[in-house]
Amino acid sequence: MAKRSTPQRRQDANEELLKLREAALELRVSFPTLKQWIYKRKIRSVPTVGGHHRIPQSEVDRLLFRTTARTSPERNFVRRRVSGRNQLVGRIDSVRVSGLLAEVVLSIGDQQITSIITASSAREMNLKTGQTAAALIKATEVMILRV
Repeated sequence: MAKRSTPQRRQDANEELLKLREAALELRVSFPTLKQWIYKRKIRSVPTVGGHHRIPQSEVDRLLFRTTARTSPERNFVRRRVSGRNQLVGRIDSVRVSGLLAEVVLSIGDQQITSIITASSAREMNLKTGQTAAALIKATEVMILRV
């Protein structure tokens, strides 16, 4: 994941605002595509005093699943690499490893999913806070899939 500069915060919602290049990197789209989305109002932006745009983290999270691959066939392939159909893509809020187990908290929109997986699986996938991941829901279990 790209190194971020110090995030700006909105005064009213205390929400992280990303520069366009940072948001484009996370969404895996080009900078010009993101600019077009702003002009066509497909994504909400917050204007700065200098006339630049900042993208709220919630907007990036809202569009994250739709842009996990560049084209529609690629997105379908990414989802179908695993037989489970109930995949929710989000951002890792925290990873806490303790002994043989790891607690992974995944933020999907305004909701959070917590999964308990083996510590070796968390290390193998190199799960870190801020990364994109998918929760694969199967029966009563939630598995984490790094995206």
